[in-house]
Amino acid sequence: MTAMPNANVLDNAAWAALSGPHAHLAQTHGQVARYPVDMSPFVGFTDDATDQAWGDLAALAGPGVVVALSGLKLQPPPDWEVVGEGSGVQLVDRSLQTAPDPEAQVLGLADVPDMLALVARSQPGPFGPRTIELGTYLGIRRGGELVAMAGERLHPPGWVEISAVCTDEAYRGQGLATRLVRAVAAGIRGRGETPFLHAAATNTPAIRLYLALGFELRRKTTFLAVRTPERWRIPSPEDTRRGAETLSSVPD
Repeated sequence: MTAMPNANVLDNAAWAALSGPHAHLAQTHGQVARYPVDMSPFVGFTDDATDQAWGDLAALAGPGVVVALSGLKLQPPPDWEVVGEGSGVQLVDRSLQTAPDPEAQVLGLADVPDMLALVARSQPGPFGPRTIELGTYLGIRRGGELVAMAGERLHPPGWVEISAVCTDEAYRGQGLATRLVRAVAAGIRGRGETPFLHAAATNTPAIRLYLALGFELRRKTTFLAVRTPERWRIPSPEDTRRGAETLSSVPD
């Protein structure tokens, strides 16, 4: 195993990815960057973000749009609707045994409809028509049907997140998820990078599996989904001179 990269970037993984290896995918404005909406709902704030970042996000995302944030230190303004929140864990590779899998196939654009159908059945988390562009995705088919997959999502410098680990209910208990995690991790390690992943704190079966495979708990985190205000205004120069935000939310 290669030397462990700087783990501090994982404290703000979305921003580290969007300002680093995924910068070519990023849509940015001021203190905020995000992925295209059909790729991922995740948004990153700069490490030193101020309350100004909420105005930047409103301008970037547009009105009435739901975005996802992780490990956020700033509280959303009162006119931002919180539509979902939860606790999670971040785990990093310490002693994972990686191995390519002879049955795993690299999934491509032609496989996206099958991937979306599997996600709809198994609900592993956010996955859109362009999520496949974030990294390599591997799948296992049985009788031509895609029944399990796993792939790469966030890409902070030196790290790659394993995500969308899912198995059709009819094929669970066969070790397919374990095989795919090891195979995806083998590709990550082969590029000299280190795997990490996130899981909901309530998903204890998955956490037990990841710990048994050789991942280690690094930190607890929070996930937050918020909706931007339906309306906002851009302050006048006079407002700015008074120290107003560059973008101020205006409720309906």
